[in-house]
Amino acid sequence: MTILDKREYLVHQQLALVNEGSGQPEKQNIWIALIRDFPPYQDVRSMEISPKDYELVIDEYGNHYAEFDFSGQPAGTTQTVKIDYHVVVNELAYNLSVCHGELLDDFIQPELHIESANPQIVALASELSRGKDTVCQQVRAFYDYIGNELVYTSNGENWGAQAALGPMGADCTEYTSLLVALSRAQGIPARYFEGLLYLDKGTDAIAKIEHAWPDVYMPAVGWTALDPTLGRPLINRETYFAHYTPDHIIVTMGASPSVLRGSSYWTHLYWPGNSTNIRVKGEWKIELVDDEGH
Repeated sequence: MTILDKREYLVHQQLALVNEGSGQPEKQNIWIALIRDFPPYQDVRSMEISPKDYELVIDEYGNHYAEFDFSGQPAGTTQTVKIDYHVVVNELAYNLSVCHGELLDDFIQPELHIESANPQIVALASELSRGKDTVCQQVRAFYDYIGNELVYTSNGENWGAQAALGPMGADCTEYTSLLVALSRAQGIPARYFEGLLYLDKGTDAIAKIEHAWPDVYMPAVGWTALDPTLGRPLINRETYFAHYTPDHIIVTMGASPSVLRGSSYWTHLYWPGNSTNIRVKGEWKIELVDDEGH
């Protein structure tokens, strides 16, 4: 793995909890996933969280969350959370000329949305792997199949790997889930990331700011980045295989981290619901820092 370049970003997240009901919640908590250091991909230089009264929670994947208790929020009021980051992201390239050796025992089991033990997934992984001498060649076959066969549809849901093989359409979550599932079906460790994509003229037409992508463990190479969603156009195919472009910012690892309870980026619980109606509005803003620090 070689670091080719790096980019710096200022990332701003804001969530507004609006109590539109006539009463106030007896209990109300929100868990917000925090951007953290994740070598060799990214380094968080600073993080400012407001309000400062929160608990740090760490889940089974090592993801970090700020847990806020907003119980008793009065009717008609808005509670705002702001988080500001300074993040440095590396551009990485990988040498796949040697792809033989031991694999890890982790990240090879099926899980929610990663149906790697499903007979349809197992059969497809076996078919695509036929005649491929190395893990790198197998993963490239999965990557090309997904780019060639899946039809991109922004559905706003994570239907999982098996659903990506049907007529429902697929976006970045299904593209990622399927590649992870095909890899795990062959005993190849693969991880699922959700995060942010800094959009420019090359990506704003084919993806959204909230994005998902995988990495795969290649023997003698290690964890190797790829992005089957951005790599679906043939012109992009080489750019996003064994190459981590520095427009990706990791927020969480795992297709369904327990703290998020099936949500992405944050999850919110409150009661009672008969007199309380709390709506949460979230937004991201990413600013690229130039060489002069602006």
